[in-house]
Amino acid sequence: MAFNSPLQRFTQRISIFVAALTITFSLALPAALAEQGLTLKTPPKIAMVVYGPIYDGGWSTSFNEARLRMQDTLGMPISYADKLDENDARVIVVVERFIADGHNIIIGTANDFSSIFEVLAKRHPDIAFLNAAGTTNGTNLLSFYGRSYESQYLCGMLAGLKSPNGKLGFVAAKNITVVNWSINGFALGAKRTHPDSKVGLRYTNSWADPRAEELASRDLINMGAEVLGQHVDTPAPQKTAQQMGVFSTGQHRDQSNLTPDTTLCSSIWVWDRYLVPEIRKIMAGAWVPEPYGALPDFKNGPADISINEELVPTPWIERVMAERQLLIEGKDIFVGPLKDNQGVLRLADGETMSLENLWQMDWLVEDVDSVTHNDNRERSMAHGGTE
Repeated sequence: MAFNSPLQRFTQRISIFVAALTITFSLALPAALAEQGLTLKTPPKIAMVVYGPIYDGGWSTSFNEARLRMQDTLGMPISYADKLDENDARVIVVVERFIADGHNIIIGTANDFSSIFEVLAKRHPDIAFLNAAGTTNGTNLLSFYGRSYESQYLCGMLAGLKSPNGKLGFVAAKNITVVNWSINGFALGAKRTHPDSKVGLRYTNSWADPRAEELASRDLINMGAEVLGQHVDTPAPQKTAQQMGVFSTGQHRDQSNLTPDTTLCSSIWVWDRYLVPEIRKIMAGAWVPEPYGALPDFKNGPADISINEELVPTPWIERVMAERQLLIEGKDIFVGPLKDNQGVLRLADGETMSLENLWQMDWLVEDVDSVTHNDNRERSMAHGGTE
């Protein structure tokens, strides 16, 4: 049995104390850095990493248009790389090259970049990372999005007004929160102006698949949809609707420029409205990202609407714009009693949606009928479609 002298026991106690102190400081250091915020070590140089092609006419084009406006507003060039969808290795290579070239503010544009940006942000703690529709955050990483369910709500109001029988269709990309809340917003807006409206829904299970979007659009129209809404990355639903003589509402940017005869309204992104102030915060130094990501309100966020004034009657425009003002003032569209399409009560009478529950929206409101693209293809084939 070993014998420990008083001196040895004292030394052991000191060693344990120092080890504990070291652990305490090592755990406290990230929190201290977070409180101090990020200050760029070199003059700001911005790069944007775009998910799809900047000419896709939808999501990616909306970012490029914002990038061009931001260059003018901030008075500096903003580099970019596009066509990076679903290619993790290429995203990493492109971002590393931007950083090696001196870029210290990196803007991502995709939910699919979430894990990649988290890795890159930890690898480069002196670089500011922002990612639209992302799900990861950190001391130098901020995911951000806009309340598109509110802009879709306004477009849904016009869809309800334009639909004689309340038969609507909606083409959606993926069964995830930020798409589901767009569908729900559209459906609730339609209910506001046409209480008996119903929405047929088709998921394409892809962000950008023009052929699948066309197929889903045709199926919904063949089944009686009088107005078509959408949340996919391309304007294929608008093109299909116009070809088939049906009205529609667009997503991501003003689609009436492309389909002026049938696009009533578009739920649009004005990304620079959010990004310019946030980038100026980064430039000012001691930038502290919101720990759970940014979802700015309708007044200050990137979501908005564009109405085709050549197609929509003035009284309808005034009604929708009055509702838009209420949203700016803080109106909540998710208010109980509210049931889902399975009859489950989601919000009790007078209850509003918490931010936590909003981010967990894996359900659809009443009178939304959903099938997948595979089911949709079978139906379309039965109607004589090809694929």
